[in-house]
Amino acid sequence: MQVWSVANQKGGVGKTTTTVTLSGLLCQRGQRVLMVDLDPHGSLTSYFGYDPDSIEKSVYSLFQVGAGDRPNSEEVILNTAIDGLDLLPASTALATLDRQLGAKEGMGLVLARAILQLAGRYDHVFIDCPPVLGVLMINALAASSRLLIPVQTEFLALKGLERMLRTLNMILRARQRPLEYLIVPTMFDRRTRASLESLKSLKLQHGDKTWKSVVPVDTLFREASRQGLPLGHLNPQARGAIAYATLLDTLLNERHPGAAL
Repeated sequence: MQVWSVANQKGGVGKTTTTVTLSGLLCQRGQRVLMVDLDPHGSLTSYFGYDPDSIEKSVYSLFQVGAGDRPNSEEVILNTAIDGLDLLPASTALATLDRQLGAKEGMGLVLARAILQLAGRYDHVFIDCPPVLGVLMINALAASSRLLIPVQTEFLALKGLERMLRTLNMILRARQRPLEYLIVPTMFDRRTRASLESLKSLKLQHGDKTWKSVVPVDTLFREASRQGLPLGHLNPQARGAIAYATLLDTLLNERHPGAAL
């Protein structure tokens, strides 16, 4: 089982889109996939028709510290309309975790332990991370063997990337194993100077840590979200679906330290 985190400390760069589209493509290739929503806004949870404001059991339940309160991971998982694609949902209560837990020890590995309970049930796990550094992002990176950083091809998003990389370097110092990452340029519009110059800057500054291709602007992502389907299921020939299929091929054909490919 391979565990991927999708993270950036800037919102609106395509984290949920990346999680959903790659997960859906893996299911189309016969893989069993679990998506984990760690963002208190619950965009991934809402994508598949669940309400983060009223959901009974969620990732938040896994952090409940009472001895008899914490459920088994399997009790929290929800089905989606896609065969082989499941969801560990978010609730808005996740926003209170950092204040509740404070400096309590042992909270950085809650998600890793929960995922370990599911070994053998899934081939891949994708974690949609919140856009802030806290106990949730620390849990995601501690559980992961690979990190994807979607970056919108515009200059403000490049600033967000620098914050994310500083966070990553800080967390890596506490890890017992390496964490490989790949920067994924998203929302690329070759008609605009901003997209072209931002992409050039990404490649100059981050070299082989930046994916060699891009995810283009594609209005069908919005339609796929409206229907609660990964884009590859709605229209496999859509520009965005083809781009993510190419990204997936790249990821699966490479071998990285700490990754079980």
